[in-house]
Amino acid sequence: MIRVFITDDHVLMRSGLKKLLQDHDIVVCGEASTALDTLEYANHDPKFCDVLLLDIALPDKSGIDILRIIRHKIPALPVLILSMYPEDQYAVRVIREGASGYLTKESAPEQLVEAIHKVANGGKFITPKLAEKLADALGISQEIPAHELLSAREFQILQSIASGKSITEIANELFISVKTVSTYRSRLLEKLHLSKNSEITTYAHSYQLLPPK
Repeated sequence: MIRVFITDDHVLMRSGLKKLLQDHDIVVCGEASTALDTLEYANHDPKFCDVLLLDIALPDKSGIDILRIIRHKIPALPVLILSMYPEDQYAVRVIREGASGYLTKESAPEQLVEAIHKVANGGKFITPKLAEKLADALGISQEIPAHELLSAREFQILQSIASGKSITEIANELFISVKTVSTYRSRLLEKLHLSKNSEITTYAHSYQLLPPK
């Protein structure tokens, strides 16, 4: 059962989302109308939800500000942006900031449910339109390389593994647990369609992704 926390300043929107998600066996474990209330939940319990469904326009802080803080405090938590703004205004920016996906409030309900399931399982929800925008923003004329859709932390783990560091060494350097590093490793292997560390190293060298010495 996926637990979703909704942050949106409109009561009717939150109420409608709760009804929609409950009809699809997704539990709404909490809700907030402000950035401050959302961050209080996150500070109290880093495992307060499986997916944070986040609006951009909030009365106290921007949803992008929350995204940055969550990425720092709970980097493994998927954040799915649900906004009234069209993709061409914010989508590329929030994906670069570490969001797991972006949907407008005009999206079909089935698409939202699909997006929640995908990001809850460690994936990115990228619409064809957004994929094209990302390609343009990154100056890519062909299909986006898989590593462009890694989160910032997943990319960091990729670089460290490709540099020959062990899981324990990476955990010590980043001040996170070995289990957390292993989780990120599993996710990046899945996203890159790889199976072992040697393939990560080969991939990183082929795209020149190693950090400068």
